[in-house]
Amino acid sequence: MAKTSKKIAMGATEALKLLWERGLFKQWRDYTKIVESLSQDNYHFSTPELGMALKRAKYLTRRGKRGSYEYIQKYPYAQEGKK
Repeated sequence: MAKTSKKIAMGATEALKLLWERGLFKQWRDYTKIVESLSQDNYHFSTPELGMALKRAKYLTRRGKRGSYEYIQKYPYAQEGKK
């Protein structure tokens, strides 16, 4: 049997990095789209936990007003050590 290696996130911050790695943030995404994408992978974080992770993600920028933010990547994902 071939062993498949799927990354597992242990927190909201890691889960957002997985979405960024897959290219979800190439376009503006609102909170509900992010939650939908996470739930497809069986990640269900609390609203405050996910909100704080989005706020602290240095690779994302946001626009909008409180309650209706949208997020997009500042730069594309690149594995560490590769250029």
